[in-house]
This record gives sequence, structure tokens and C-alpha cells, in this order.
Amino acid sequence: MMPDLGKYAAEVGAAYAVSAVLLLGIVALTLWQGARVKRALRAAEGRKDA
Repeated sequence: MMPDLGKYAAEVGAAYAVSAVLLLGIVALTLWQGARVKRALRAAEGRKDA
């Protein structure tokens, strides 16, 4: 499926790997921040009702 990249195969492979790591990092950071905001919102709602 991958075309023959010749002497650039290592560079292209490294670029794909770096891109995948960065994307996974962004997704993980987004999920972590979402959970943090959700906890903060629940705590604020709890204080409002009390």
C-alpha cells in the first residue's frame, strides 16, 4: 500500500511516527482536560445546591 520511497523512507517514516505521537498526545490532553472540567462543574453545581 505504501509507495516505494527510496532513500527518503526513513524520513517519511519518522514524520509519520512523530505525527501519530503528536495526535495521540492532543487526544489524551483533550480527554484529560474534559474530565477535569467535568469534575469542576460537578463541584460547582454541588456548592450551588447546598
